[in-house]
Amino acid sequence: MKKRRPKKRTENYKKHAGQVPGTLIYTGDKSHKNIKIESFDYNKDFISEKLLTNIEDAKSFKDTDSVTWINIDGLSSIKEIEHIGLQYNLHPLVLEDIVNTTQRPKIDEYDDYLFLVLKMLYYDADENIVIEQVSFALGKNYVLSFQESEGDVFDAIRERLRTGNGRIRGLKSDYLLYALIDAVVDNYFSIIETLGNKIEDLETDLFEGHARDNISIEVQQLKREILKVRRAIFPLREIINRIDKGEHPLVYKRTLTYYRDIYDHLIQVSENIDIYREMIWSLMDMYMTTISNKMNEVMKVLTIMSSIFIPLTFLAGIYGMNFEYIPELKYRYGYFVLIGIMFLMFLGLLYYFKRKKWL
Repeated sequence: MKKRRPKKRTENYKKHAGQVPGTLIYTGDKSHKNIKIESFDYNKDFISEKLLTNIEDAKSFKDTDSVTWINIDGLSSIKEIEHIGLQYNLHPLVLEDIVNTTQRPKIDEYDDYLFLVLKMLYYDADENIVIEQVSFALGKNYVLSFQESEGDVFDAIRERLRTGNGRIRGLKSDYLLYALIDAVVDNYFSIIETLGNKIEDLETDLFEGHARDNISIEVQQLKREILKVRRAIFPLREIINRIDKGEHPLVYKRTLTYYRDIYDHLIQVSENIDIYREMIWSLMDMYMTTISNKMNEVMKVLTIMSSIFIPLTFLAGIYGMNFEYIPELKYRYGYFVLIGIMFLMFLGLLYYFKRKKWL
């Protein structure tokens, strides 16, 4: 028997089997030689944007009066991640969750910081859905974000920080965290819109009878995409709800209204996911119904043909018997009479089927 190749998810779980809790093991597949660290240090009146080349430089922002966003790209750099964790007093289990890309979205509350894990979704050039883990650590005057690789949905936040548009530079780090989470959630809408377009295109093809041979495979792929998106998005509602109800000192009451707005967006996204999930199941039922209808049409044609030729075969069988004294065999025009009778029977049956609307 041919052995099945173990799935990547199973291999990732095996990496943690038997390890000491807090051991940092990167479970993703995006390896980078160098870690990239960018910082935005700002208040209402100024902003300083830097690309840090030394991991030690990140510590200088911890105790400033301004607000700092430090974004780290490259979770495969275990030593650098561990060093940043030591600088900001992050718990070893937090660092373990940062580099474990299979971690479910979650929130952990500590005395001097909040830790969150989210999933950032986007489509690649081939329209395959990509799920990337993003972790946040919210402190009194800083937000640390950890990503697997370069490229994210935070360009609009960077631009708002540079230009000073909106209220982001006038508020604390809790609002910065809101803005980053809101950017992730807003991108969910584009994912949902793309999924909806794919489902509607398949539904149109099925309804108009333009189904491709591999359309069942496409439906299955869409179903898997829906499940991936659902697993990534649904736990985030619990995270935002805990922030709203947790009364953590790092999240000010004036900011909770904005987090509730994220929760409303997540409810809308979740409802769309449920709707599309039902549509996917309906597509599969519609596909099976289409296949069944096509088979019924084929059987209908074959049945009509059989019904027409049964009486003709009966007559041909009678006059094909090798009896010597068949009276009609002596008739000079017997053959033509029989062919005429068979032709009239053929026309009569066609008329009958047409009248019954079977044809």
